[in-house]
Amino acid sequence: MAQPNKSSAINTIFVTLMLGGIFVALFNGSMESLTKASFDAAKTAVTLAISLVGAMALWLGLMKVAENAGLLSVIARKLKPVMTRLFPEVPGDHPAMSAMIMNMSSNILGLGNAATPFGIKAMQALESLNKHKGTATHAMCLFLAINTSSVTLLPLGAIAVRAGAGADDPAGILLPSILATACSTVVAIVLAKLFASRDPYPPVVYSGGIVVAGADFDPDEPAYQVAPELQAEGWRRLMLPVYLLVFLGAAVFQFVGHIHSGAEPLSFFIDVLPTWLIPFLMGVLVTYGLSRQVAVYESVCEGAKEGFDVALRIIPFLVAILVAIALFRSSGALDMLIQMLAPLTNLIGMPADTLPMALVRPLSGSGAFAVMSDIVNQDPNSLSAFIASVMQGSTETTFYVLAVYFGAVGIVRTRYVIVVALLADLTGVLAAVFWGNVFFTG
Repeated sequence: MAQPNKSSAINTIFVTLMLGGIFVALFNGSMESLTKASFDAAKTAVTLAISLVGAMALWLGLMKVAENAGLLSVIARKLKPVMTRLFPEVPGDHPAMSAMIMNMSSNILGLGNAATPFGIKAMQALESLNKHKGTATHAMCLFLAINTSSVTLLPLGAIAVRAGAGADDPAGILLPSILATACSTVVAIVLAKLFASRDPYPPVVYSGGIVVAGADFDPDEPAYQVAPELQAEGWRRLMLPVYLLVFLGAAVFQFVGHIHSGAEPLSFFIDVLPTWLIPFLMGVLVTYGLSRQVAVYESVCEGAKEGFDVALRIIPFLVAILVAIALFRSSGALDMLIQMLAPLTNLIGMPADTLPMALVRPLSGSGAFAVMSDIVNQDPNSLSAFIASVMQGSTETTFYVLAVYFGAVGIVRTRYVIVVALLADLTGVLAAVFWGNVFFTG
């Protein structure tokens, strides 16, 4: 007789959110809103997945240009000493290394539209190393733990909201946000390593790093073929430097015009310059490809095809998790949880009105942004607004990230990553409260 599969952590969370929302709605009479929320969330999940098609097609296409031009191998080689220590089971020359680096770099710069396609590409490359299909590997767990800890140096969204609300120092959250996200990331890495050390899959030595026992790897397989670094020749060597100089010159010119118009200098870096980051990165990838004589259009089309397949693959996972979250929120269960925890917030110097932000952030990105915006607009110079903004800039939508990334490669047994991610979230919230109180000047 077949033994039933052991319940995964994501299954436990899904069931808890679903049944918790239903039972609470039974007693407070909100079944009608619960029904509406379930259909709305299912529709939102599909719409969200479809909306990702365009972004993923674009960025996976541009990533193919970088891959064909040899840029990814250059980046991986430069950061190989650090990455091989973080991910010893991934061969240093494997495509997953480059994809993870591009994902982390995009997150650091706050380029979420680029980070997700790069992250999905990294998960697909990591899946090629996975001999236990459907089960997350150590590398996957650590990679997602780092993603959910939100390594972001530029919390531009929160700064923009504060500036729009008239805060005296909109960018004042920058340093505390960096410190808070650094705390959560360190905890995520340490915990992931501790859990991995207790893992039942023993590692074995492999020429490119360390891989799971029993794996049969062939370096000549397509998953291991990384485009060699291509050297630019003749006038093509000047293409990327000229592009960078032109971009820098245009930025200086626009900054001078911004000052002459009477606008605040800081607003240029908050409102104007961030809108340049995505086009700048796109231009770098295209220019680099041209300088290496890569067929850019053909490469973009080749890489873009993957976006459609991925979008279809993640729809069931998004529907499941977003519906469960919607039921929990619309039933009033989340509000009850906030009321229960409110007395504890005073003990750690956390304003009671920021508790919804802390609880919603791992569940809903748009919901958390709305909560943060409401707090900031009520009083942009208050401690509550400051701490809520730091939370927004230093934590991540954990369940969305897990659903999209694991869904893209069909992982259903997530092992320890959810525990690690939630503890990292908790660390980020507590760190945001601590550093918020330290840096708040009133």
